Amino acid sequence: MDVKIKTALISVSDKSGVVEFARELARMGVRIISTGGTAAALTDAGIEVVPVDAVTGFPEMMDGRVKTLHPRIHGALLALRDAPEHARALKEHDIEPIDLVCVNLYPFEKTVARPDCTFAEAIENIDIGGPSMVRSAAKNHRYVTVVTDPAQYDCVIAEMRANGGAVNPDLREDLARVAFGMTAAYDAAIAAYLNQRTDVRFPERVSLVLQKSCDLRYGENPHQSAAFYELPRVPETCLGKAHVLPGGTA
Repeated sequence: MDVKIKTALISVSDKSGVVEFARELARMGVRIISTGGTAAALTDAGIEVVPVDAVTGFPEMMDGRVKTLHPRIHGALLALRDAPEHARALKEHDIEPIDLVCVNLYPFEKTVARPDCTFAEAIENIDIGGPSMVRSAAKNHRYVTVVTDPAQYDCVIAEMRANGGAVNPDLREDLARVAFGMTAAYDAAIAAYLNQRTDVRFPERVSLVLQKSCDLRYGENPHQSAAFYELPRVPETCLGKAHVLPGGTA
């Protein structure tokens, strides 16, 4: 089922391309809810936004730690549109569904990679509200489009232009798949950082997150497809950092 985007919530740490993305949404008549610095950036660019506290009825508090953790946000994301009891709850509590969430997270890995990063700074860069919205939207991708990377902006806008402002279910599912992969990698990075601070040699769980480096021309045999993955942010010399001199690069 195609779902027309009527309301979007945009809250991003990496703001590259977000003004252009929001402007295209606004041109298609989408109501935009936004938070903090994102709302300021969009407003400065002349894009009309609804502050999130106007939706929740609560101001941002605790140095921004609590902004979107509210039933008016998560109810708007998680409601099953075809379930009568969900529809009644939305109406009873005056909650308007949110059709698109555009969120990327505090740069935890980039922060802790700095030599001068303190433990307190690392903790403050653990995003809570962002992953919560991403997971709610991704779980309910039957109705909600979740955008977690600026590289996805163009394809979402192109789909909406070609489809009367709607997004098809295949694209929503693919975006949800990417979103859950992103939040899993984010949590794995936090756990790895905390493990490194302890004297526990063998933690109960170790999450290994690999990042796709490139597609290969073929796999073990010529008729097979393959890709090369590597550990992100590895400074040491290793096979993944090697330069291919002769032959094809992939």
